[in-house]
Amino acid sequence: SGKKGKYRGKTVEVGSLKMPNAFGLHDMHGNVWELVQDCYADSYATAPTDGSKIPDTKGCSRVLGGGSWHGDAQILRSAIRSWPRPDLRDNFVGFRLARTLPPAK
Repeated sequence: SGKKGKYRGKTVEVGSLKMPNAFGLHDMHGNVWELVQDCYADSYATAPTDGSKIPDTKGCSRVLGGGSWHGDAQILRSAIRSWPRPDLRDNFVGFRLARTLPPAK
C-alpha cells in the first residue's frame, strides 16, 4: 500500500501535482482518460512497429488510455486502455497536445 493522495473529484492544472517523468512529461496518469488516434485492437501483435497509429477500419473505436481522477487506483497507469462509445463526452476524458521540437543546439 503506497502513499495516498488527496481525492479532488475533478481535474487539476497540468504540472500542479508532481515533477515530470523521465521524459519531461507531466500528469501522465490519473488526470483524464486520454483519447488517442489509435483504433482499439485486442493486442498490439499486428500494430505498426514504427509508432504510427493502428489504421482506421469501419466501426473503429478510438482508444482511451491512462485512467482518470474518476477511476479506481488500480487502473491509473499508462498501459491501461479502454474503448469508449464514439459519442462519449465527459469531464474525465481529454486529449494531449504534442509537437516535435527541433534538436537542442
